[in-house]
Amino acid sequence: MSADRPSAPARPTVAVLGTGTMGAPMARRIAAAGLPLRVWNRSRAKAEPLAEVGAVVADDVAGAVRGADVVVTVLLDADAVAAVVEQARGSLGPGAVWLQMSTVGVEGAQRLAGLADDLGVAFVDAPVLGTKGPATDGALVVLAAGPAPLREAVTPVLEAVGSRTLWQDEAGAGSRLKLACNAWVLAQVEAAAESLHLAAALGVDPHLVLSAVAGGASDSAYLQLKGTAMLDDAVDEPSFPLAGARKDAGLIVEAATAAGLDLAVARAVRARFDAAAEQGLGGADVAATHRASRTA
Repeated sequence: MSADRPSAPARPTVAVLGTGTMGAPMARRIAAAGLPLRVWNRSRAKAEPLAEVGAVVADDVAGAVRGADVVVTVLLDADAVAAVVEQARGSLGPGAVWLQMSTVGVEGAQRLAGLADDLGVAFVDAPVLGTKGPATDGALVVLAAGPAPLREAVTPVLEAVGSRTLWQDEAGAGSRLKLACNAWVLAQVEAAAESLHLAAALGVDPHLVLSAVAGGASDSAYLQLKGTAMLDDAVDEPSFPLAGARKDAGLIVEAATAAGLDLAVARAVRARFDAAAEQGLGGADVAATHRASRTA
């Protein structure tokens, strides 16, 4: 990015494209920070509640991005992001920054960076760690990557949605880091499900698994959160939809294969999530993997 880029406004106008499980709470945090906000969603009904916090609900993508300083994408995958941003062609301002916060994988990030070049818009690759709860609380960890001159432009948005930001210089590096982190997160979910099923199969109260590890070196807040959801079967209201986790598991395996790695655990997790989705659990929380059959 040119060093003579105009100074970023202290209160940038923000357009959020995608107001689903993550996009809606992130948009609310942006509005709460006092930033002018426009929102768009393929299903307008999902965006309309954001009018309550002062957001302008746009009828189309072009209307949402026109005049926006920062355009945030929070959509399912690279195909969805590319299709939506293509609709902004000709409406993005010359000083706009595209803040891409979806999980799109290695190839997806490269493809979207190329699209940004084609559209003539500055690009920051910034997927997040966290689910619906942290998004609601403004406690996401942002894995941002892009040229240093762009950081000032997007900082007010990142501070609104996240508790901290890890910056790297090369666009695409954020997406690569996200896959490495998600390999651990998704493995924890599946390992929790299997540990609880094993306890039950051996005639042990599975609640004791969580109690036994609580406070020790093998404990984690995520284990307790997802393990409790599994034991209570409280998985129908997703904080991290299983369909999205399945997509991420596929991206992890694809990236590993391309890098010359054979990640056996990641492949097993993807297979389990595939099985759960085939049983109709894609719209439930990722913890619903525990419902998938464990019989031999």
